[in-house]
Amino acid sequence: MTILEVSKVSRRFGGLQALSDVTFSVNRGEIVGVIGPNGAGKTTLFSTLVGLIRPDAGTVTLDSKDLAGLKPHTVASLGMTKTFQNVALFAESSVLDNVLTAGLLRHGVDAARREALNCLDRVGLRAVAHKEAGNLSFPERARVELARALCTAPKVLLLDEVMAALNPAEMREIMQLIRSLRDDGVTLLVVEHHMRAIMNVCDRILVLNFGRLLAEVENQNT
Repeated sequence: MTILEVSKVSRRFGGLQALSDVTFSVNRGEIVGVIGPNGAGKTTLFSTLVGLIRPDAGTVTLDSKDLAGLKPHTVASLGMTKTFQNVALFAESSVLDNVLTAGLLRHGVDAARREALNCLDRVGLRAVAHKEAGNLSFPERARVELARALCTAPKVLLLDEVMAALNPAEMREIMQLIRSLRDDGVTLLVVEHHMRAIMNVCDRILVLNFGRLLAEVENQNT
């Protein structure tokens, strides 16, 4: 059953056509990879899906709900959010408080704190819950960003290069986490430059270049 429908989405920035008539759908419980060279439009696509960028044309539908004109926090409340390549944490706050802020979308403070701890446990960071976020390594900050996204209880989670700067062992852990999230009912879109990771976890792969969807390929390796 389709959970996300993207139809003829286009976006121009001045003379740059960042997205051009992008159309695809995602079924509930799928893991879909999005690949393409730098500047292909991958991050712009993700930002458009979650309401950070408004498309010039086209529609985005989540669970039969039209997302046109909705703000990111409203899109998140409907069940879709993304991680960010450039992780921006509250450096002087604890790791727990950084994740807790996302939980406030659906919960009061006490329940959000419990959910935040669960999400930190999920990404392997519960042991540093009370550490200042500014003292974390880059891979740890990326995991906090992932925990923060999970704390919104997404139906569809967009992962924007969460495996950047990870070593092979850390990448294996994130790939295992992605599969476990799918097993728990989360649908995922994954932008990633590590082709080994894409080929290991994704059911289908979308190929973007110059803002156009060039190909949609079933992954025979999964």
